[in-house]
Amino acid sequence: MADQPNVQATYEEAMNTGHAAAWDQNWEKAIGAYMMAVRAKPNDPAAHNSLGLALLQARRLQDALKIYERAHALDPDDPVPLEKSADVLERLGRLQDAAQQYMTVAETYLAQHDLEKAISNWERATRVTPGLIKVHQKLALAYERTGDKKQAVREYLTLAGNFQRIGKADTAIQAVERALRLEPKNPQALNALQALRAGAELTREATDDRLRMKDVEAVDAFEADPFAAMTLEATQADPRGPIGEAVELALEQLATDIFSNEMMMMQQSGMNVIQAIEYHRQGAIEEAIGAYQRAESVGVNFPALFMNIGDLMIQRERWKEAISYLERVQNAPQLMAGANHGLGIAYKELGKTRQATTCLIKTMQLVDMKMAISQDEAGQLGAVYDQLLNRTRNADEKTLSAMNQRFFGLLTGRDWKQRVELTRHQLEDAITDDPERLLDVASVSPEIIQAMNRIDSYMNNRRYILALDEAFNVVSKEPDYLAAHLKIGQVLVQMNRVHQAIEKYNLIAETYIARGNKARAGEILNEVIKIAPMDIRLRQTFIEFLEEDEKWPEILEQYISLADAYFELGDHNNSRTTYNQAIQLAQRIGADKSVVIKILHRLADLDMTRLEMRGAFRNYENIKNLNPADEKARKMLIELNFRLSDPAGAIRELDALLQHYAKERNGRAILELLEGWVDKRPNDEGIRSRLAAVYQQIKRNKEALEQLNALLELQLNNGRHADACQT
Repeated sequence: MADQPNVQATYEEAMNTGHAAAWDQNWEKAIGAYMMAVRAKPNDPAAHNSLGLALLQARRLQDALKIYERAHALDPDDPVPLEKSADVLERLGRLQDAAQQYMTVAETYLAQHDLEKAISNWERATRVTPGLIKVHQKLALAYERTGDKKQAVREYLTLAGNFQRIGKADTAIQAVERALRLEPKNPQALNALQALRAGAELTREATDDRLRMKDVEAVDAFEADPFAAMTLEATQADPRGPIGEAVELALEQLATDIFSNEMMMMQQSGMNVIQAIEYHRQGAIEEAIGAYQRAESVGVNFPALFMNIGDLMIQRERWKEAISYLERVQNAPQLMAGANHGLGIAYKELGKTRQATTCLIKTMQLVDMKMAISQDEAGQLGAVYDQLLNRTRNADEKTLSAMNQRFFGLLTGRDWKQRVELTRHQLEDAITDDPERLLDVASVSPEIIQAMNRIDSYMNNRRYILALDEAFNVVSKEPDYLAAHLKIGQVLVQMNRVHQAIEKYNLIAETYIARGNKARAGEILNEVIKIAPMDIRLRQTFIEFLEEDEKWPEILEQYISLADAYFELGDHNNSRTTYNQAIQLAQRIGADKSVVIKILHRLADLDMTRLEMRGAFRNYENIKNLNPADEKARKMLIELNFRLSDPAGAIRELDALLQHYAKERNGRAILELLEGWVDKRPNDEGIRSRLAAVYQQIKRNKEALEQLNALLELQLNNGRHADACQT
């Protein structure tokens, strides 16, 4: 037992060394330290988990796998080692093993009633090994139980396609019927049911295109818990996204407008449009542009025509001309999503990041609202994107660029409509749970958002090492994602590693400054100061930061706080200098006199601490001149006059304060002041005579007589017989 404290000390030192090395991303050093911790405590799961992460980061995958397996054996109820080992297996290319591990992790989370994480791991299993029908069924049931009907319907439709491909037509119909029980009027489900009953084949695009016949598991019976990764509607969408869909619609509209108008068909304008449509469909871009513009020149001004020219200009990378045409697509609601998509592309290519962001968010808003099942729902969806737009107004260019990159990815491919909706669900969650993270959710992948949620969960459960591991993992994937760096700082504060936390926060603030987001940088620095209020260098940095933007009221407060910090640290000279700087700044910017009075009080306190009575006296005189009602200053002037051997001056200050109280009819304050000074200076005749007079005035004759007798005795002892006779 005597060695136990040494073992614990060795373990803690090794773990701290490992964390510090991991912080610096020195993985080999971290591995050595964590191995020492494991040797000190061979049965400690935390040490094994940390060692596993270091090995994983060092790409020693086989070793990492062994360590995570050992960590799981030590703590079978902790799903994290299993989840990490599944990640390792996936990286090793052992996809079936990885899928099996993810399924095991999902069941562990399910046993812990954490359905969200169970869903996440089921999805990973289907990603690495497509065709796991039973897992898809569990996912569908999970979405149904959590009330996410749209996700569940999509899953059932996908299962319908999968079951049809393995010859289970009846089970496919059951899957669609289950979808219709959730959304009876869902058009995709109704179309799929009609196709199945007619014996028509559902298109492969109606299901997850990663699935192949040989990959699909054999299933004897439908288990009533299916789930789909794509909707029929999504897979039927134009792969170019909203702009591609709008162009197809515009071509149809133009053709309809021309062929329904016999007069226009016979005119040159109509012939130009027909020719342009033919060129457009053939991919003859320059010829199509010429024909469209000839039609425009003779008076054709349909929004569909401008939509098509704008799209062709984008294909020819004539960005400014594209913008000019797409901005003219008005009064055509069905084309507006595509027009905004095109505008976003053009603005992005011209380097106008903010305008591109605005157009892309409007694109997603229009697309999502169009898929709403009611006007009320459309209004609610629109509000989500309005909040996102408001948040972007103060976002830095780096964040907006990341957001644009994600949105461009969302808005292309066969399943872009589904991905738009999934993203909106994440935005809704962010608005409900933490509005400050709304921009983060919009600018990174769903996997990163899930990882950030895991970090929060670990922190709430005080599992700080796991939180730190997960945060490092996010940073390794998204090095420029500042929200993850901020999480690292927060975890370090909770672990009482304040110095490292401050370094991390400073780095984040500097990055925000470099990105042009000074407002966010200021918020970060302010948070750091709350963590380390005595850090002089930090306050000086913050003052310099504020001075760049001439935020004088905030600078003044920081000067006062900096002087306070110097005072608390015993550096009285710098404290005085900084207080004086604060006074000069307050006078220069015309600050309220209450601020100057506050600083003068601090200076007077400093003088009193250093026994510099005359300096304190001057400061209290200045306070009295600025605010004659300042009781503390006036009382201290009485005190200091006595200390500086000027009793006459003290009595003058006493009488002035008594007059002030009398004007305010504050008799209680008069009594308390005089009684207090009689206690402090019992041999002062002037104070006793004033107290006796007040007692007489308020008819407290007994106390008055006591004071007069004491006064008489003092006068006799001092040889003042004439005054004694008068008393």
